[in-house]
Amino acid sequence: MPFIQNDRSHSLLGSFALVVIIVALFFSANVSRLQAQTSARPSRIALLDFGETAFAREAVEKFSTSLRQDNTIEVLDRDQVRAAARGAGYAGSLNLSLVDARNLGTVLGCDFFVLGDAQTLRRSPSAGPFYFESYASIFLVSARTGRLISWERPNFRAAAAAVAEHSLLNELAGGALRHRILVSIHRAAVGERAERAIIIDGEIPIIEEAPDDDKVAEAAGLRLPKPYRRFLPAYPETAAAAEAEAVVDVLVDLDSSGEVQRAEVVRWAGFGLDLATLETIHKLHFFPAMREEVAVPIRILLRYNFRKPPP
Repeated sequence: MPFIQNDRSHSLLGSFALVVIIVALFFSANVSRLQAQTSARPSRIALLDFGETAFAREAVEKFSTSLRQDNTIEVLDRDQVRAAARGAGYAGSLNLSLVDARNLGTVLGCDFFVLGDAQTLRRSPSAGPFYFESYASIFLVSARTGRLISWERPNFRAAAAAVAEHSLLNELAGGALRHRILVSIHRAAVGERAERAIIIDGEIPIIEEAPDDDKVAEAAGLRLPKPYRRFLPAYPETAAAAEAEAVVDVLVDLDSSGEVQRAEVVRWAGFGLDLATLETIHKLHFFPAMREEVAVPIRILLRYNFRKPPP
């Protein structure tokens, strides 16, 4: 009999353990499902005005309607976005610093926001008949980092303004442009999560920032780095097509031998100007910064002013 009672006890314990395992698996599955739902939260997108004209308003509404067709993003109310942007003092610039862009994103309460400009212009070339060009400059910006994620400038030409505008509006309403924007949003979200993990898990080396003024540096016993040879970034065709004029600021980390280790755009301009600037900076070599006759690593700010070339 004791043997039978013992066997029954083991049977009861086994049943209890099985119930515990089932409950644990059920709980774990629900937690995993909740985490998946949380991580799959639609990205909140704010669209700012593309201009003050009737055509600009129609252009941004076409684009907004297209984006709303995708359930992986949430397009914020346009009236609320407009009011928040005006309250923050945003005046339509497409040339923002990371700080200004982050501040604007915070006010808008979004994950990403879109800045833009849409116009129809009458062109009179030196050779050939005049024509009309309808274009939209579309800048996708991360509210978290302030970085310019991507830019687009669809444009169409026609002998009549209405024809050019119709073509552009169809492009803004189409799936191809929406797909490119969504891909950029996804890639940026993944990249930002990876960057946050690196910041949390790793140690970021501290590097001294150079003063803006040579006299201030000299008073601190610091000789600022100087480039062996100065190069100016090319003015790309993409910028020429947009007739873009802007300022690009880049923070550059130099090692103790004066070589570029890292470069980050901290005031972006789009239209290919940021890329042209970075390509130029990575070609530079510097006489290193010196403190008490010892070469030291340093962070410097390089600024490039882009203006349209003369016709």
